[in-house]
Amino acid sequence: MAGDWAVELHGVRKRYGRGRTAVHALRGIDLTLHHGSYTAVMGPSGSGKSTFLQCAAGLDRPTAGAVRLGGTEITGMKENKLTALRRTRVGFVFQAFNLLPSLTVEQNVVLPMRLAGHRPDRRRAAEVLAQVGLADKARRRPGQLSGGQQQRVAIARALVTRPDVVFADEPTGALDTTTATEILTLLRQAVDTQGATVVMVTHDPAAAAWADRVLFLTDGEIIDHLDRDAIDGPRLAPGHPDHLRPDRLAAGRERGAPPYRAHADRIAARMTSLAGPRARTEAAA
Repeated sequence: MAGDWAVELHGVRKRYGRGRTAVHALRGIDLTLHHGSYTAVMGPSGSGKSTFLQCAAGLDRPTAGAVRLGGTEITGMKENKLTALRRTRVGFVFQAFNLLPSLTVEQNVVLPMRLAGHRPDRRRAAEVLAQVGLADKARRRPGQLSGGQQQRVAIARALVTRPDVVFADEPTGALDTTTATEILTLLRQAVDTQGATVVMVTHDPAAAAWADRVLFLTDGEIIDHLDRDAIDGPRLAPGHPDHLRPDRLAAGRERGAPPYRAHADRIAARMTSLAGPRARTEAAA
């Protein structure tokens, strides 16, 4: 059923230019993602990762195909309606944080509400700031925070409207390993405890290992995927009585430092195996 899907792409193609010089960034993407899922998208430079995210999030329009968010068709939507939808039903987390330096932390978090013409919900802002561990930083400005704390603010801002989906574009790319693990933990918790849907573009197997499914994109096509369930057992829904059992959480922590290190190694190996045939083909050309 359409209501089960947070994100749907059907036959999505994106072409830049025309004729012999045309660049086909996406070549017919078919994909459906459940509510409450965590998906990582990986691929080499130029594979179409950024274009995929932009088309899926309504930041760019595909040349052909259809995109739906939370069951709403956005492909042919007028720009003003699409902008309004992005402000209330889509959250974004970028590598560069994209916080406004003149605003306080709280003001940055409620900005999507203000832009949508809604009265800022300070109680909701306090709630999401507490969830990301910044309850005492509401009145500070971004320049008074570390990089990791600024990314926490960005996550709070992305979650404040309870969006259909959060799109994260290399969210740990500018962070050290320890801080990156903290950010990935927050995204994982948003999925597991709040039922959020996260789609993350990353080049890092260690980051991708936190997702339920990793999609491998090459030359504008999804050519393979790897599910964490096959390694760790099925992920329980937030309402399941065993979902937050201490022994399950402890088992997750014991898989490696950072968690899921073995899975990250499998992802890296899969990336290498997929790149191998392409590299050999290019070398022979």
